[in-house]
Amino acid sequence: MLYNPDGTVKRYSEKKEVRQFDGRDYVLEPAIRGDFALVKAWKGDRFGNLVYRHTAMNFNPMMAMAAKVTIAEVEELVEVGSLDPDHIHTPGIFVHRIFQGERHEKRIERRTVRKASAA
Repeated sequence: MLYNPDGTVKRYSEKKEVRQFDGRDYVLEPAIRGDFALVKAWKGDRFGNLVYRHTAMNFNPMMAMAAKVTIAEVEELVEVGSLDPDHIHTPGIFVHRIFQGERHEKRIERRTVRKASAA
């Protein structure tokens, strides 16, 4: 839930809760909650604890927490207890389904199509 300071409070918020903070009206806006979240993680265990790498840490943890059902694809599925608890980005309580993907394409990596010239 978020209280939004909107200038059009009176006109568009007749059915929404309005509160006043420091003399200004704020409209209670409910959070967007998705039905499903599909996230990809670097490592995960069978309990659903996930570890991300690089830019996957930007939005995957929040999306996993915001959805009703979270489905996680991991590059490496490890045994329970082998992940360091201090490095877990998404706890298993938020993950409902987990599976190990087969072919992981690293699109950010560069391909070399010719040999480098000897300088």
